[in-house]
Amino acid sequence: MEPIILDSVIDEIRISSQLGCDYNRCFHCGCCSNGCPFFAAMDDPPNAIIRMIQLGLIETALLSNTIWICVACNTCSMQCPMAVDIPAIMDRLRHLALKRGLGAAEPDVLQFHQTVLDSISRYGRTHKLDIMMRFKLTTRRWLQDWQVGLKMLAKRKLDLLPSKVQHIDEVRAFFPSVNEERTDE
Repeated sequence: MEPIILDSVIDEIRISSQLGCDYNRCFHCGCCSNGCPFFAAMDDPPNAIIRMIQLGLIETALLSNTIWICVACNTCSMQCPMAVDIPAIMDRLRHLALKRGLGAAEPDVLQFHQTVLDSISRYGRTHKLDIMMRFKLTTRRWLQDWQVGLKMLAKRKLDLLPSKVQHIDEVRAFFPSVNEERTDE
């Protein structure tokens, strides 16, 4: 796929408004990468993604696995001396990639995200055991990571039964498409 180069101020304004923050404040000090707990799994550091955007290499940024690895923990933004909202940029880039039909650079990441959102819609918060079981059912990788699951159980990090929030309807209001599917059942 040929990278799209920004060739006008109009394109710059359009991309800037789609990303929702001023990415030009980044001066590539690398603090974001130093603080990121998932940096080792990324093919490009967060500041490189921002540099790609600054250079107009939007498609290259959209094809990077970095935008899918980011879990929006905000560690990078806390480290950034220019207060660039990197997780928001990564989120907008994921949306842009899907909108352009590029899909996810990481296998099964969309299914995992959907499983987490379903759990939040169902209980008002995440239930890790439910998320793990449903994700394993959909990906059919039954025994992958089973050691991690056992460690989490041993350390009491996995509740066997989910807990629900008191006003679940208020949480479900954030998930209209899921609610429509539930009423159809």
